[in-house]
Amino acid sequence: MAGFFRKLFGNKKESVKQKQIDMTITAPLLDQKINSIIANQNVKYGVKQLVAGVGQSVGKQREHNEDSVLALTSTIAGSAENVPFGLYIVADGMGGHQFGEVASNAAIRIMGGNITKKFHSYLYNLPTQTLQDSLQEVMEASIMEAHQYVQREAPGSGTTVTAALVLGDQVTIAHVGDSRAYSIYLDGRIEPITRDHSLVKRLEELGHLSKEQAVSFPHRNVLIRALGQGESLEADIFTIPFPNSSILMICSDGLWGVISENDIIRIVTEAPNLHRACHNLVEAANVAGGPDNITVILAQLIG
Repeated sequence: MAGFFRKLFGNKKESVKQKQIDMTITAPLLDQKINSIIANQNVKYGVKQLVAGVGQSVGKQREHNEDSVLALTSTIAGSAENVPFGLYIVADGMGGHQFGEVASNAAIRIMGGNITKKFHSYLYNLPTQTLQDSLQEVMEASIMEAHQYVQREAPGSGTTVTAALVLGDQVTIAHVGDSRAYSIYLDGRIEPITRDHSLVKRLEELGHLSKEQAVSFPHRNVLIRALGQGESLEADIFTIPFPNSSILMICSDGLWGVISENDIIRIVTEAPNLHRACHNLVEAANVAGGPDNITVILAQLIG
């Protein structure tokens, strides 16, 4: 009988030990602690990885959202070399055009689906062969398929696309329109990665407008290139190293057209983490009037 009760209730010492384990209390890290961990660039991490945040709002003056966003982040590590992988896309459907939201959503889904399908075997199966196409070829084929789909299924519409494919410590950009990618450095600098395909930017490059005049140019939203517009699409596609000690930002003009670069730097560097930084950027654009849809992605490579 004694043996039966020991089996039923267990040894008293084991029960006390289990009780002690059950009483263990865990608590989430405070934002300040998380921020100090992320900001400490001297810490050496065993696994290089991506962290990312996303923010979006319809804004204060629009009835529906024509922005679309996709953010995928993955890190695979083990006995082999670790592979940080990220795919980040912002698309801004052309305002005033029928099916603008359809165009932007189709762009991120087609590009996202094609690119992740291409990398699925490379990332998630035992590697037996390398990629047959270059990263730039993968991006070009994906953006062209999205362009053809929008032309066919939503004629008269269009969208910007700014996409970043992160593999290891390299970033491949595919860009058309006036959504933007930036590098925000932790020392207080901000540098554009992409160039706007807009009328105002072209006039500025030709010397017909100063940078100050461009800010108040009445037709500053007119694009000279957009996905879904025109028979052929000429996208900017290039590969750069992921900038050291920096944060990659991709956003629609509902953000960069409303908040100054100095305010963007301040908001991002003062936030405790990337998720809070995205929230604060969107909130700042809305406080400034929110004239357009607002979308932002922040990504950082740690390790």
